[in-house]
Amino acid sequence: MGCGENEKKKKAAVPFWENPVQLDLEGIKKRGFIRAVVDNSSTSYYIYRGRRMGYEYELLRNLAKQLDVQLKLIINEDIEKAFQMLNAGKADIVAINLVVNEDRKKYGSFTTKLNLLSSVLVQNRKIPTLDSLQQLDKKTVYVRKSAVYKDQLTQLEDSLQIDIDIIETPKNSDELVDEVVRENIDFTLVDEDVALVNSTYYSEIDIGLHINSPSPVAWLVRKNAPDLLAAVNDWIDKGKQSTYLAILYGKYFLNKKNSYYRTKSPFSSISGDQISKYDDLIKKGADYLGWDWRLLASLVYKESRFNNEATSYAGARGLLQLMPVTLERFGVTNPNDPTQSLMGGVKYLKYLDKFWLERVPETNERIKFILASYNVGHGHVNDAWRLALKFGKDTRRWSNVAYYLERKSQPKYYRDPVVRSGYAKGHLAVAYVRDILSIYESYRVLVDPYPRTIKDQALASN
Repeated sequence: MGCGENEKKKKAAVPFWENPVQLDLEGIKKRGFIRAVVDNSSTSYYIYRGRRMGYEYELLRNLAKQLDVQLKLIINEDIEKAFQMLNAGKADIVAINLVVNEDRKKYGSFTTKLNLLSSVLVQNRKIPTLDSLQQLDKKTVYVRKSAVYKDQLTQLEDSLQIDIDIIETPKNSDELVDEVVRENIDFTLVDEDVALVNSTYYSEIDIGLHINSPSPVAWLVRKNAPDLLAAVNDWIDKGKQSTYLAILYGKYFLNKKNSYYRTKSPFSSISGDQISKYDDLIKKGADYLGWDWRLLASLVYKESRFNNEATSYAGARGLLQLMPVTLERFGVTNPNDPTQSLMGGVKYLKYLDKFWLERVPETNERIKFILASYNVGHGHVNDAWRLALKFGKDTRRWSNVAYYLERKSQPKYYRDPVVRSGYAKGHLAVAYVRDILSIYESYRVLVDPYPRTIKDQALASN
């Protein structure tokens, strides 16, 4: 056997956590964004009436703001895979309620504890419920794969001298609770906070039996990222001192009425497959444009929050917030009529698409030019395009044109001879594009798929 093959075997034999990617806070800040692994669940991250919500989501958004970076979320329900992604550099933080234990410390460094949680048994009141843990003898309990629940039940077996049939499944905690409610399974084990949220809208579940005493839960970062760990810990400490964490916890776990409406609404990505009451209309407009409907929905959310009667301080009106001159140009006689309002904006977007078509032939890149033009006007974006051309950049790439659009508030650039539309706060338009694509990525991942017309996934990831 050759030396090369031996080296390959040795490399393959090294556990994935022994050689994590070298990337700490400085590199993350230089890159401009932090990647975090989260659950799509009633407690972590979901869409409600077009708005991104969730305990972990709001925490991470606040953390990213403190670190002065953008936030990119990765939806993943396989905890073992999350550890692999962390060490491979595909994620920077695992923001899932992780019980702190010695075995998991090999995968990374735990942050300061975010909370103390116990695991509770979920059972259906419609069938005879257990009054004690001893009664779990000879019973079958379904638990989430790679979570701590199997170990907890195994320890319970040893301490009580009972025999439990433990079945691990890739389903997340919310899904397993649903299985109990539907009487497909008798028992599952979930975190206490998840149980509390589910009990607000499932009156038939019993969550009275705690499996263990409260244990610290935290997030995980790479072992070789001490600066990131220090920054996250500092942020957690400040959040506790300012009561920010307590207030946010109350919002998601203690306010039962709000939790019920957010998680049972047809406009929730957890319980329904709608973003807004205008979805059918938005899909019609998206078909006309050749867009993924969730991208157009992201634009509508950004402009009006799906409020057809919204009026801006500048006089823009309707779902897509068109100015009076634009309303008239594209045949909108009643901006309060959702069909007229939406389709007027769609016709304007179609016009912008034609404007950029020859110069930016690639669809996903062109959409970014269209969105920026919709926000700041195509004259200003065209100025940035001419600046990029003048300085020898590839004008088919949004990043190159965005660079000059961001600088259109500087005399050096807006007084350049190739600039025709003058001064502009172009950095706001660049942020606008980034925000819409971020919303779109959330909709794309969390809302039920719809036949796509944008084939290239790069739009959502860039």
